Amino acid sequence: MEQRHLGRTGLRVSRIGLGTLTWGRDTDEHDAADLMKTFWEAGGTLVDTADVYGDGEAEYLLGRLMDGLVARRDLVISTKAGSVPDPDRRFDTSRGHLLSALDASLSRLGTDYVDLWHVHAFDPDTPLEETLQALDLAVASGRARYAAVSNFCGWQLAKAATWQLAAPGTRTRLAATQLEYSLLQRGVEREVLPAALDLGIGLLPSSPLGRGVLTGKYRGDTTPPDSRGASEHLAPFVAPYLDDTARRIVDAVTTAADGLAVTPLQVALAWVRDRPGVTAPVVGARNAQQLTAALSVETLSLPDEICRALDDVSAPVHRYPDHDWSTL
Repeated sequence: MEQRHLGRTGLRVSRIGLGTLTWGRDTDEHDAADLMKTFWEAGGTLVDTADVYGDGEAEYLLGRLMDGLVARRDLVISTKAGSVPDPDRRFDTSRGHLLSALDASLSRLGTDYVDLWHVHAFDPDTPLEETLQALDLAVASGRARYAAVSNFCGWQLAKAATWQLAAPGTRTRLAATQLEYSLLQRGVEREVLPAALDLGIGLLPSSPLGRGVLTGKYRGDTTPPDSRGASEHLAPFVAPYLDDTARRIVDAVTTAADGLAVTPLQVALAWVRDRPGVTAPVVGARNAQQLTAALSVETLSLPDEICRALDDVSAPVHRYPDHDWSTL
């Protein structure tokens, strides 16, 4: 699998990442091992997790697999901290919480460092400079090699990255940001992606297949019984992408796939993988068969005319102030 630099850093990662959102909950150790083996044998290196995935079980599972299946040195491990199961405070990015969470993640993973450590989301109740100081301390101590953020909007990302760049050598520049990005969700193109491109920050798209909808499995009025849309705790996650707008986009993806003699999954994943600023979409497959289908996109590059057609059918509304006011 092709390797790409993560933002403006020397870190190289596979251009498809393996997500572990369902590990320890819907994905057991046997299936996780199959996924990891399939991913590694295809040349994949970037494995993305978080301290809250499966209430910590995802990290624990990943640690067990690194202990007996794939060598730690062969993987780029990305994890996150800052989400908390507190109904009164959804996020806690205080320095104390983040550093304690990192220590707990390292213990579950069975390693003394992570390659990439994300602040999971912006916390309005903690001064941003305090949050970023935790990233500096983590990198300075060797517990994290690179720092990143997740789910930051445009101004939040720009503010954080600029703060880190203000004192080179003292502060750790942001290497990456992770947000949802697909043909069904192009909101990052308004401000986040331009900021990331300008600041040299790599984008790691989550849900690059539109929460599974872009595979075409939800076409018509039926929901596959083994899909996330049929799952009690994941159905609300899929539901927003089952509207008429999404159907039009999925129909266009399917038409493109038929014309290229490939699958809708391959078309949708190739489109987001090769967007400007994207380093590696993170794919959360349920089993090795699904992951193999996603990894088969490695040899596919979409023709320009197909990309333009998909751009047009899925184009978000970007008006003032995102576009030059003189063109309005």
